[in-house]
Amino acid sequence: MKIYIVWLIGVIAWNFGVPEAEPIEDVAVAILLSLLSLALKKYLK
Repeated sequence: MKIYIVWLIGVIAWNFGVPEAEPIEDVAVAILLSLLSLALKKYLK
């Protein structure tokens, strides 16, 4: 659940911090945040 919260905060921060971002940038950041979530999951276990 902690990893999901980190991911959610990242998505919210991106969407409110960079509202003028292009859709491709949104997709790229979502992928990077997903990879970060996977890395955190491996690190925290």
